[in-house]
Amino acid sequence: MAEAHADLSKAQKRWILVATVLGSSLTFIDGSALGVALPAIQRDLGAGPAAAQWISNAYLLTLGALVLIGGAAGDRFGRRRVFLIGVVLFALSSIACGLAPTAQLLIAGRAAQGIGAALLTPGALALIGATFPQDERGAAFGAWAGAGALFGMVGPLVGGWLADHADWRAIFWINVPLAAITVVVALRAVPESRDETAKGLDWPGAMLAIGGLGALIWGLTAAPDLGWTHPGVIGGLMGGVVLLAGFLWAEAKEAHPMMPLALFRSPVFSGINLLTLLLYFALGGAMFFLPFELIRVHGWSATGAGSAMLPFAAVMGLFSGAAGRLADRFGAKLSLSLGPVLAGTGLILLALMPPDAGYVAGPLAGMTVMAVGMTLAVGPLTAAVMGAVKEGHTGVASGVNNAVARIAGLLAIALLGVLLSAVFVAAVDAPDARAQLGAVMAGEGDLSEVAVAAFHRAFQWVMLACAVCAGLAGVIGLLTAPARTQKDGVQKAV
Repeated sequence: MAEAHADLSKAQKRWILVATVLGSSLTFIDGSALGVALPAIQRDLGAGPAAAQWISNAYLLTLGALVLIGGAAGDRFGRRRVFLIGVVLFALSSIACGLAPTAQLLIAGRAAQGIGAALLTPGALALIGATFPQDERGAAFGAWAGAGALFGMVGPLVGGWLADHADWRAIFWINVPLAAITVVVALRAVPESRDETAKGLDWPGAMLAIGGLGALIWGLTAAPDLGWTHPGVIGGLMGGVVLLAGFLWAEAKEAHPMMPLALFRSPVFSGINLLTLLLYFALGGAMFFLPFELIRVHGWSATGAGSAMLPFAAVMGLFSGAAGRLADRFGAKLSLSLGPVLAGTGLILLALMPPDAGYVAGPLAGMTVMAVGMTLAVGPLTAAVMGAVKEGHTGVASGVNNAVARIAGLLAIALLGVLLSAVFVAAVDAPDARAQLGAVMAGEGDLSEVAVAAFHRAFQWVMLACAVCAGLAGVIGLLTAPARTQKDGVQKAV
């Protein structure tokens, strides 16, 4: 595959990178804008805490489960073709989200968006892997991540402004013109590529993954309301475990699995995916719960909460390319050990900010330090994962790594939601504690000082849990990340 595109000029490579960035920007902008607008959506549609979690979880569920088959589909049917199908589907489902009159229909639209993202995201990364040789991929992936961060920079501000002054539904309409531009650029500039040896699609595995993850996350999300001994919760958790075990068994028996278990024989591939799980768990939890803290405890507007995300996007956008080149030159081990530790430090700073802190004394320091850590890690992480497999398997590798990242966010919202609820209920110590938590998250009525203080304490525990996960990711990076890239382009794992 690398030889097939060896004659591409720098200009052609640049346009291919532009197409992948534009396509990926659909998910970057949509996700970052939705985060700060979620309290307004929750209030407008009358959604409780569990429904608010599912507005995010429905997207992450289908994305996390199907991104694996999306990567395999690109390898078999053509990476550009599958990428374009994902872009169009994402745009159509965005229209459905913008028109949704109820929380339930919005959740359904978000699930459809996740299917589109499951096709376009691994397609974008695989197109980069098919275009750029080994010694240029770190910089290319870094540029992709950085440009995506710049697109995502406007998301929180736009989402916050729309939630405060207009209509949050417009967040979803932004995707339509972006998708149209992406289709035009991809059709004109991106050559087709595929793995000629790829055969079959693992639909049984995909269904088992969706069923298992869905049942498990439903059980975790419903447990704070129904109780851990409720038959539905027990059935959901047990059913999820059984279905996920069935997924692993099916992947071991499948002739063309969407997640080849043989890939995990590589210590680099296994280690970096574990690092991804821990690091994106921390990031997903922080980005989901921080807007609620800033809006409900600090009293900020949604636009103000969106501005708190600017340091993260700015640092990622300006320095991701440089971080990728640094890893190309010195190896990924330094970036993948130091980066997560810095991200964890930033999360500790977020946990320690007082309830009456302003912008500088509040989220600025924590978000900036976390952004530096993530910037060091993201580009080298992707390059290391794809460099640990054979050239023809880059689509599958990108699918596995993206699945791990999205499932990490899915688990973060569910598990950290359980932690948040437990700490809040213990702090309030009242029969209606769960109802008070729902009122705090939705901003309904006059909130008592006790409820606001309890939510702040629960938020601190959530951020500390995220920081621990980020620190563990740094340890995994130190132990398993590739050290240097040899001149012949073969990574040397230590």
